[in-house]
Amino acid sequence: MRIAVPRERAPRESRVALVPESVAKLVKAGATVTIEHEAGLAAGFPDAQYTIAGATIASDISAALSGADLVARVQPPTAADAAALPNGCSVVSYWQPGGTPEVLAALQAKQVRLLALERVPRITRAQSMDVLSSQATVSGYKAVLIGAAALPKMLPMLTTAAGTIAPARVFVIGAGVAGLQAIATARRLGAVVSGFDVRAAAQEQIQSLGATMLKIDVGVAEGTGGYARAQSEDQARLTQEGIAKHIAGVDLVITTAAIPGKRAPVLITASAVRGMKTGSVIVDLAAETGGNCELTKAGETVDVGGVQIIGPLGLPSTAAFHASQMLSRNILTFITHVTKENALNIDASDEITGAMLVPA
Repeated sequence: MRIAVPRERAPRESRVALVPESVAKLVKAGATVTIEHEAGLAAGFPDAQYTIAGATIASDISAALSGADLVARVQPPTAADAAALPNGCSVVSYWQPGGTPEVLAALQAKQVRLLALERVPRITRAQSMDVLSSQATVSGYKAVLIGAAALPKMLPMLTTAAGTIAPARVFVIGAGVAGLQAIATARRLGAVVSGFDVRAAAQEQIQSLGATMLKIDVGVAEGTGGYARAQSEDQARLTQEGIAKHIAGVDLVITTAAIPGKRAPVLITASAVRGMKTGSVIVDLAAETGGNCELTKAGETVDVGGVQIIGPLGLPSTAAFHASQMLSRNILTFITHVTKENALNIDASDEITGAMLVPA
């Protein structure tokens, strides 16, 4: 089996789909791996490490893709990428939010099978392939650092010769992987942390990390696969009101709430932002899917009455070394899952593989 890894060319993307550690395991299993020149350099993995791992270094993308059975990449292929792919190969990558119907049509015209990483089902035997969880770990960590850097105060309580400095108050909305990592990171930095999630099961997880739970009685709002489901209008209003009261006394808010396949729920209204203290900061990790704050602008920092609202994009790429390591392990596990006797076996009836195929 021939596996190709092209260099990522999308803006803000520094990760690489396979790191040398994973390549070495694939080569040992009998695969031939070709890496485009400097594909891993931005993530901290030079060509020399891939050569030691047993990969072949290709001078350009055409040489890297030539004869490939499977192409492993991070961002969705573009129309130009689709044109360069070998007929009948398979591609494993993210598909959303950047994939388009036009590109999908181009892939189908070349009989290329696309497997979307974000579609890995949340079942026990697929946990080690779950890229959403692995990359959310990075996003939650980085969100706190971004917020801490933007705050005009420090996070921990400090006792100094000049007196005692009170700790900052941090509020994290959403207790998925990103939210829990944000809580843990803020706690390590010495902040007083509170958290909120519409799922009842999240209370224990929030408290286990030393944070307090903001309780808003909105009934059950848990969907399938451990995700939250969309709230009714009354539930959404009660949630917004409860959050507005709480963030009036908070210094830093991290929002992470998402609903698969839908726009992120608006949990912080414009009026709630205007009720916050001057100097407060909101870091909205849902910026790419519309934002949890009504005033968020993706990729920008907005100042509203002295409150900064930050809508970061591509946070995992800002810690590309470790993000790539985790992503590569996810992809390696998937490749192992679809390989039989050193040949690619894409079985649409398999509950993991079938769920990942685009279109479903």
